[in-house]
Amino acid sequence: MFTSKHKYKIRTATENDWERIIEIYNQAILEGGKTADTEPVSVEERKDWLLLHLNKRYPILLAEINSQIVGWCSLSPHRPGRKALEKTAEISYYVDSNFRRQGIASALITSAIETAKQNGITNLFSILLDINKHSITILENFGFEKWGYLPNIAEINGKTCGQFVYGKSV
Repeated sequence: MFTSKHKYKIRTATENDWERIIEIYNQAILEGGKTADTEPVSVEERKDWLLLHLNKRYPILLAEINSQIVGWCSLSPHRPGRKALEKTAEISYYVDSNFRRQGIASALITSAIETAKQNGITNLFSILLDINKHSITILENFGFEKWGYLPNIAEINGKTCGQFVYGKSV
């Protein structure tokens, strides 16, 4: 268990958690600049993605405070079915807006890195908007480096921005 001003624990998500996972993700969509989605999504719309994460190799990890889910982090396969890429996974994370800046994202990333190692994943990468300065800082603090940049490919709230690819060998 990691600690901050609140005590929280990390666990693996189940189907019962999907609604809350999507709720937290939709917060990020509505805030803008944290994901390339621009309109809220439903559990039904994301069902295939959620089902993929019931696989123990590519879980969604949850942070809980007093049994309330306050954040999540997923490991996703990179180009599934391509054998040469099976040791690489994408990492994504989102924290409820009421619980940010309390170390929850860091705890989730730490747990995801350990899970990746245990599951034979040797490279992690994250795709993020270049305007998401907070996530860039978090990833850099974990030793992720800029592996690529796609300039001017996204429009968020009427502004054009690019996407970074940050990666790390684990």
